Amino acid sequence: MDEQDYLARDGLGLAELVASGETKPGDLLAAARSRADAVNPRINAICTRLDEHADARVTERLDGPFAGVPFLLKDLHQQLAGEPTSDGCRALAGTRAQRTGTVVQRWLDGGLVVFGKTNTPEFGSKGVTEPALFGPTRNPWALDRTPGGSSGGSAAAVAAGIVPVAGASDGGGSIRIPAACTGLVGLKPGRGLVPSGPDDSEPLGGLATQGVISRTVRDSAAMLDLLAGPDDMSPYTPAVPDRPLLSQLDEPTGPLRIGYTAASSLRDDVHPEAVRAVEHAAQLLTELGHHVEEVEPPYDDRQLGEDFLTVWFVHQADELARIKRETGAGDDDFEPDTRMMAELGRGFSAVELQAAQERRRDHVAALARFHTGHDLLLTPTLGEPPIRTGSLAMPAPMQWLAEAMMRTRSFGVLRRTGIVDQVVRRNLGWVPYTQLANMTGRPAISLPLHLTPDGLPLGVQFVGRLSSEALLLRLARALEVAAPWDGHLPRLS
Repeated sequence: MDEQDYLARDGLGLAELVASGETKPGDLLAAARSRADAVNPRINAICTRLDEHADARVTERLDGPFAGVPFLLKDLHQQLAGEPTSDGCRALAGTRAQRTGTVVQRWLDGGLVVFGKTNTPEFGSKGVTEPALFGPTRNPWALDRTPGGSSGGSAAAVAAGIVPVAGASDGGGSIRIPAACTGLVGLKPGRGLVPSGPDDSEPLGGLATQGVISRTVRDSAAMLDLLAGPDDMSPYTPAVPDRPLLSQLDEPTGPLRIGYTAASSLRDDVHPEAVRAVEHAAQLLTELGHHVEEVEPPYDDRQLGEDFLTVWFVHQADELARIKRETGAGDDDFEPDTRMMAELGRGFSAVELQAAQERRRDHVAALARFHTGHDLLLTPTLGEPPIRTGSLAMPAPMQWLAEAMMRTRSFGVLRRTGIVDQVVRRNLGWVPYTQLANMTGRPAISLPLHLTPDGLPLGVQFVGRLSSEALLLRLARALEVAAPWDGHLPRLS
């Protein structure tokens, strides 16, 4: 298949060529590999190739809406039995999955041809993708910038044209942040809609979910149609859409009431491009007939950020302890930032963790009050344009101090100095808007509606009510028609 033909089509478009007999799965796989060979050395999106699996796959009879379409899994909780799965961690390098994950099996049942896994930060714990194990992933729009994280490898691969859609996951913005950095569509489904079995029930206490990053709204809708619905490990039965989301895309939403804000107490100032991104989206929505108004942030984002990090740090502490116990790994097998987060997590009491969990009720209530008068909340997805690779790395003096404190188990002293607060503020400050949807369990979507004067994507986010995935996708489709973005690919050859 000609490269330009391959690049011009989304996942469903490629599947249509296979279904009509115009091309074969093997031809699509060859096109994807050729593109990967050409661009991956520059962006480092794919960390593991699964060529033997893919070669066997294209000889099988493939059925489903994405039959024959090349696909990449995220190297984090997207296990394919017998294949490597590292979670971006040196302690797990070389580990092979014992079982295939539920979502991975659903992708296989949908006809996809998996030929690799994408790069992710260690345990998906950052909004950038720069693991020590595989090295940093680069943004195809500007190679000195991050593609975001933690699904940065998947976003870079899709933006660079290796695949039209790729596996992703989101525990604090990890679908939406990379989508916003790379000019793509990133939908985080609501809590529990997509299962996490067979090895997980509600990862991160329900904060995290699986999904995809794609170029088009219809691919995102069709993918959620594939993934939605409980498995044996689900803690409850979610409200699954009563008909395919793909079939609803072109139904009008009617006039919506949308409140927008770019304000955040996690930043000293609001970046002008973040403001322009949301104001441009507001103008476009107004032109489409919606009632759009600027609002004050409807929730306490500083408290929410603190509660989110409490849960996250305690999770990191538990994760490191589990891996050490199961593998015999030592401290040097984990990155300093990860160990610092884990050390912070060990410093929280059970009462502090429970209080953070209980305050999720307050955040849910605040967003619910907002939704009594508005259908959707609109914010920038990012607090600023995609940051430079390496800019969040801990400075050497701070890293030395942190290492000394961890060795002496006196990390509480470091916590009281305020240095850790500075690190936390910087890491959340450039992505202060996305944790809301995770803490409340609501669906949210990032759309590529803005480019900075430097030509960098900076997406905008819509947060909806419970079970509003169909509404989010229908509005996204209307915006995609009004301001098409699928042809806006980076000039990466």
